[in-house]
Amino acid sequence: MNQRGESDKIPVEYSESLKTQLVKKMLPPSSRSAGALEQETGIPQPTLSRWLREARSLGSMSKGSKKWPAAEKLRVVLAASGLDDSKLGELLRREGLREAVLAQWRADVETALADAPRRPRPSVEARRIKELERELRRKEKALAEVAALLVLKKKAAAIWGDEDDGTTEGSER
Repeated sequence: MNQRGESDKIPVEYSESLKTQLVKKMLPPSSRSAGALEQETGIPQPTLSRWLREARSLGSMSKGSKKWPAAEKLRVVLAASGLDDSKLGELLRREGLREAVLAQWRADVETALADAPRRPRPSVEARRIKELERELRRKEKALAEVAALLVLKKKAAAIWGDEDDGTTEGSER
């Protein structure tokens, strides 16, 4: 301490890559505490905590800033359902989420489920109708193919002549 009561410590500059690396260690999935990292690295806990707060406020390193797939959102919503406050807090910290984000996801899931069209199971008659329509389409295609072959046969006969015109090869009249 100097005469004014200020600390004589010289401020230390840390590289951005070191800050990023240590902040990542404090985020899920490892979620190491700033105190544990202080003992490991020698960097003061308040400094580590400040870096974590800054990173989260910028949104650059927070897990909550990434694009979550719908399946992952649903997984977290289902995992959170029925948890008491302490367990819910653990889950939110582990996933790197805020309670407001989870509440929004829960509302999104409820809305999606409420708006989902309810398709009734097809009846036996409806299945039979579909089966018959499928068979009818198959037979119509076969009939169209046969009709096309007949037309081609007539055209070929018109071009090359009819084989049954009464003439035979090698016979003279």
